[in-house]
Amino acid sequence: MKRYLLAGAIFSLLLLTLATLISGPVLAAENDHSYYVQGPMETGPDVTAQCLKCHEKHAEDFMKTTHWTWAQDQLVGDKDVVRGKKNAINNFCTSIAGNWPRCTSCHAGYGWTDNNFDFTNAANVDCLVCHDTTGTYVKEPTGAGNPAKRVDLVYVAQSVGKPSRFNCGTCHFYGGGGDAVKHGDLDSSMEYPDRSIDVHMDADGNDFACQDCHTTEGHAIPGNSLGVSPGGTNHFSCAKCHEEAPHAQSRLNKHAEDISCQTCHIPFYAKDVPTKLSWDWSTAGQDIEDSVDEHGKHAFNKKKGHFTWGKMVVPNYLWYNGSASAYNRGEKIDPDKVTMLTYPNGSIKDDKARIHPFKLHSGKQIYDKKNRYFITAKVFGEGGYWVDYDWNKAARLGMEASGLPYSGEYGFAPTEMYWSINHMVSPKEEALSCLDCHGDNGRMEFDPSDRFNRITRMFTTDAGTNWTCVFLVPCALTMACAVAFLLFFRDEGESTSFNQG
Repeated sequence: MKRYLLAGAIFSLLLLTLATLISGPVLAAENDHSYYVQGPMETGPDVTAQCLKCHEKHAEDFMKTTHWTWAQDQLVGDKDVVRGKKNAINNFCTSIAGNWPRCTSCHAGYGWTDNNFDFTNAANVDCLVCHDTTGTYVKEPTGAGNPAKRVDLVYVAQSVGKPSRFNCGTCHFYGGGGDAVKHGDLDSSMEYPDRSIDVHMDADGNDFACQDCHTTEGHAIPGNSLGVSPGGTNHFSCAKCHEEAPHAQSRLNKHAEDISCQTCHIPFYAKDVPTKLSWDWSTAGQDIEDSVDEHGKHAFNKKKGHFTWGKMVVPNYLWYNGSASAYNRGEKIDPDKVTMLTYPNGSIKDDKARIHPFKLHSGKQIYDKKNRYFITAKVFGEGGYWVDYDWNKAARLGMEASGLPYSGEYGFAPTEMYWSINHMVSPKEEALSCLDCHGDNGRMEFDPSDRFNRITRMFTTDAGTNWTCVFLVPCALTMACAVAFLLFFRDEGESTSFNQG
């Protein structure tokens, strides 16, 4: 009898294991809510209404975060501004103003269709987009954040748990309207990456979730995107887990004082999925055949113009002190010069700055010829450029949504925008070596004045003169000269004695 019971137990265990394997990567709910959450549920707010019965405080905390507000108070240049995805201008689809139902499909809320969205209404918080564990929850691509009609809301709501890379990637991998369009270091390959793509998130290795680094408190997630929060200060560094001097070689640790970890340990971005590197809106609307490049990506699309894409891209390297400058909506431009939409602050003279890797995205986008500022064009929906191919109409409707006047005359001006590279960390054996930067045709373009500037940095601090170096360096040079002098005359004396013998 015992044998039959044992065999039955083993068989049941095998069936359970098989069921788990068949289910694939989908995770079981960490906290089964089938007892607490009951149907029917026809809309996202129907789900949230039940969530709020127990999680009202969590919703209040979430509504203070930038994932909800899409803006934060920050210092950009010398201006204190409220800025974020809500009102920033980029060189992709220019702005969310007038394009809300499409752009806000990534908002962690429901129903943001115009400027009248109520940010105080907790009923519109989307809990499922971050806490779904079934892998079946998706938003309508043009539905202003509302869930797709095919989603079984009861099933998803009863199966919630901690966020996974899938949850975060739903928006962050597809920013700009497609896989890897905006970010060069965040794309669909990061959902289940191998070691070569990201040593931290390696699905068969460390298998980090996003929140393992972006540790969350009160639903506030640390980290600021250069594109939307250039003046943000909510940063964290690799030293959170690694030591400030992690290398066995002192020379490498010395380099780490001026070079970010990412510079050497992320030698390439867009390792698996090509990322968009340029977007020329001035050619949109031309009656030429759509085309694709060697990556299978659009090189030209009538709705959007010309693109370039890149894979295994070498980053751009700039000094970065943790703050950035940016173009703010309504500021004057010179259309004959490249306007920097976002640009990292820092220089070799800045003690807080380190060399950091960036993705550079260049564009050519619409601007107002008379008012001499960039236009937030309406491209999606009724009256949008993608419908009527009418730039005047798209400019007028988009600027009405932004609350800025439109002169009726438009042109196209060049722009550039930097995006910081922090993900896709390679294994240590694939990190950059000395000659990658310092060898012939190295990655770095060293300014001849850099050596002088480095010496200058030794003698200055934020408080003024670094007196330690002022005294130490001359003393060290004196000692070196003394040693050289003694060695020189010792050799001469030994030679004289030999000759006399």
